[in-house]
Amino acid sequence: MSIDPVTLQVIGGALHTIAKEMAYVLYRMSFSSIIRESEDLGAGLFNRDFATLCESDNTPLHIGSIPGYLRGIDASMTTPWREGDVVIHNHPYFGASHSPDIAVVVPVFFEGRHVGFAANTAHHVDIGSATPGLIVDIQDIFGEGMLLKAVKLVEGGVRNETVWNYLRNNSRVGKQLQDDLGAQIASAELGARRFQELYATYGAETVEAASAELMNYTERMLRKKIAEIPDGDYYAESWLDDDGRNRNVRLPIKVCVRIRGDEAEVDLTGSSPQVPTAFNVPFEGSTKVACYVAFRSLLLDAATSAVPVPANEGSFRPIKVTAPKGTIFNPIFPTAASARFSQCNRMIDCIIRALSPVLPETSIAGSSASLSFVAYSGLRQSGDYWVFIEVNEGAYGGRPRSDGPDSIDNLMANTRNNPIEDLGMHLPMICDRYELRDDVECGAGRFRGGIGVVKEQRLLEGGWMTHEAERHTDAPWGLFGGHEGAPGRVDIFNHADREGTTEAQHAKISGVVMKPGDTMAFYSPCGGGFGNPLERPARQVLDDVLDGFCTRAYAERAYGVVIDERMTLDDAATAAKRQAMAVAR
Repeated sequence: MSIDPVTLQVIGGALHTIAKEMAYVLYRMSFSSIIRESEDLGAGLFNRDFATLCESDNTPLHIGSIPGYLRGIDASMTTPWREGDVVIHNHPYFGASHSPDIAVVVPVFFEGRHVGFAANTAHHVDIGSATPGLIVDIQDIFGEGMLLKAVKLVEGGVRNETVWNYLRNNSRVGKQLQDDLGAQIASAELGARRFQELYATYGAETVEAASAELMNYTERMLRKKIAEIPDGDYYAESWLDDDGRNRNVRLPIKVCVRIRGDEAEVDLTGSSPQVPTAFNVPFEGSTKVACYVAFRSLLLDAATSAVPVPANEGSFRPIKVTAPKGTIFNPIFPTAASARFSQCNRMIDCIIRALSPVLPETSIAGSSASLSFVAYSGLRQSGDYWVFIEVNEGAYGGRPRSDGPDSIDNLMANTRNNPIEDLGMHLPMICDRYELRDDVECGAGRFRGGIGVVKEQRLLEGGWMTHEAERHTDAPWGLFGGHEGAPGRVDIFNHADREGTTEAQHAKISGVVMKPGDTMAFYSPCGGGFGNPLERPARQVLDDVLDGFCTRAYAERAYGVVIDERMTLDDAATAAKRQAMAVAR
């Protein structure tokens, strides 16, 4: 069926609006801060073949993973779909991104025919795992908590109270889990109604033909961009600090990007074997999706594209992902695979680095490419648990036309920070410090790397803490002559019985006991610089010094910019210094 361009655009806009409205309902109705404030979620509509028709503008990993959830549900369902069904699912070996991300799926029927799905995923604070909130050092997947495999929470419009009670009784924050799932259900049911309204307005044939054309259009646009890259094999590698248990044992990440015509393959052969902790990556729900995110970021960036390209299934089709079974990016059941984010981010960083020689105008220098995911928990006087999860920011590397953004989630994440006012209102914690790092000088370039964040969180009543992070031993790289950034670090200090002591921590720590007054200080990695630092205008370097981003000594050492004690440029000395440094290079 031929669709005229105006109708195609209207239906495309309607689909995107539905996804955005679903996400808005979800985070506005949720109770946990990880969903309500950080927006660690995604929502969208999908056709009967599980293809993504539209997605919300939230964390990319959530959206790209939902087709995997749907395929996993389809392989596990024991009863057919019915109107009024609500299914929940989080099994990492049946398509889920990782177990804390529970999907809620509602089938969409129109005139008695099953036409698709409205679905969302959101990160839940606690699903009964071995340690409150987050887990790193566990034996197998059964230590991750509840594994929900195509469970009908509502069947034919009737609530399954047995399952509802099971969920409440097997989480440390069972009421909050139930309430957040309620928000997910409201979001998915809204999406289903809007999808039905779209069908009623334009007719099934028109909506389905338009959806198919929109996916084909996105596929054509991505294939066109890939075809502009010279055929070849492009390599990059890096390493991860450790697996959260076996310290000082680095885990290699090796990436080969193969470009052949209008198709691309990401081959992760040579990367670390799977590890005996939760520091592994579900292949369908996370590894593949991270590769899709990388190519969409490089080739279909909304800010640099001349025309908007819809985010849908078409952006997955030209990309093949290879990861041998039994490796960190494709573990074998029952290997745990919950702490999987930093590996994906570093893999994306490597994809960008590998393609930088042939994509210099869209590549960026090394970003923090990690994730500081931290769970604080404790017991109230009533005996009830409180659990708080936050995502701390990192920094981007320098870019072809601008500095790397400071203190921001990066690469495959899009979560927001949690307001410290919200923290103080609801939990026995205080944020004592939250600002840009001032303990390192790094990332010099024509465009400097972004500056990471430092955050200090103090537990007033004590409790426990688990932290999942990376890049304490490997600084983000510079690109095209830029200098490297800085690695991250974690400290615990201000012990009540040992005032003033500081204990350096590994990036990944599990179930650490926090005494009353103990403070966790997180320093995120800083991004690498892009381009020759000697080409950065001296006035910009002076501005960096005046803003406190670097010292006069670093300005002279890294940029060749001489600033006198009155904080003014010494133009003659700068010219001479830069000339000498250029000759020395």
